[in-house]
Amino acid sequence: MMKNTGLLLFTLLLLSNIGFAQQIDPAPKATVDQIKGAFRDVPDLQKAFIDASPKARKDGIPVGKLGADGGDKAMILKLAQEIGDSLHGKFDSFLIAHKDKLIFESYYSRGRINLPHPQASATKAHTGLALGRAIQLGYLTMDDLHKPLISFLKELDPTKFVVGAEKITLHKALTMRSGIRLSKEQRETFKKNPDLVKGQKEVQAWLTHSEPITSATQTFQYSGDPVLIMQVIDAVVPGSAKDFIKTELLDKMGITNYIWPTAFNGLPHAGSRARLTSRDMIKIGTLARNNGKWNGKQLIPEAYINKAISRILYTGDEEIHYGGKDVSKQGYGYYWWSANLKHGDKSYFAVSAQGGYGQFIVLIEELDLMVVFTGHDNDTNYLQIIAERILPAFDLNSSSAMSSN
Repeated sequence: MMKNTGLLLFTLLLLSNIGFAQQIDPAPKATVDQIKGAFRDVPDLQKAFIDASPKARKDGIPVGKLGADGGDKAMILKLAQEIGDSLHGKFDSFLIAHKDKLIFESYYSRGRINLPHPQASATKAHTGLALGRAIQLGYLTMDDLHKPLISFLKELDPTKFVVGAEKITLHKALTMRSGIRLSKEQRETFKKNPDLVKGQKEVQAWLTHSEPITSATQTFQYSGDPVLIMQVIDAVVPGSAKDFIKTELLDKMGITNYIWPTAFNGLPHAGSRARLTSRDMIKIGTLARNNGKWNGKQLIPEAYINKAISRILYTGDEEIHYGGKDVSKQGYGYYWWSANLKHGDKSYFAVSAQGGYGQFIVLIEELDLMVVFTGHDNDTNYLQIIAERILPAFDLNSSSAMSSN
């Protein structure tokens, strides 16, 4: 009888502890199968998870409280609830960091705190940072950015190149101005015959079949140029680009729960398909915001980061990605977009790693503010939401930006 009573008490205590643990950390988590499986198969959350006081998780991210550590709590919580009610599109997460602290964290729909989320074209920005890491370690120099890209790829046959191939520099490729022009049919042929584009054969094929590279073609065109950057990374670092990105960039920031698949050329995908958790997106933004430093260590040269997140060129306001009435002067750096976000009579310069369907790491230096979105909705005006609903909560000159605790 005493043995049964003891077992019953132990069981009750165990169940009590489980319930207590769930209360301590109610953040939604994905199962192992969901992490390994297709993102589209992740079921929607029954209820949005909204946290104005994110928990410290021993992941290298300092945390604080919305309101007490910045921002108008009521304004942000109102927006978060609207997102939870599906009034702004299909969001999966929405996070805010302010003055080096994560002060707001929320998950919706397919979002989970431990689920690497598809980055889409935000992958391009991550690829660019990997090149910066190679420069920091001395495998390239800042001067190399303006040398012919083909000079770093030793397996190519320049006798078969189209005219002007030597005009392509790393700087040009990083700003989507390589000038390579291939038809859709040519690209489809390469996809159907992957053996033709394994390793550096891909660059050989591009530079053999492209139109001539001229000043007319070396204008901004959103394209496959990040592939060229990944090829150079793979060529100049010891070992493979895949291992280099893992050990020398992501591991350094404690980013271990990620997916970065291999493309048909045998190298990591350079322009899309990487997956990171939303908190790890905060880490990427922190690295950029802190001039290439992580925990005081210089991972990427400050000069390179300054280029990456600057407005090297204007891309025009005719079609601003995810913009609106308060978003203007769209520009581009090293795979980071830029724009002016207007609030009241003031305009704030914002830079962002962007991916289709709502993957954003947005930095607004003047307000010491970072916003991370993930989603699966290509019709939402994400940048306009920041201008219209988030800037007022952090603009100290705004009468509405009184911190609510």
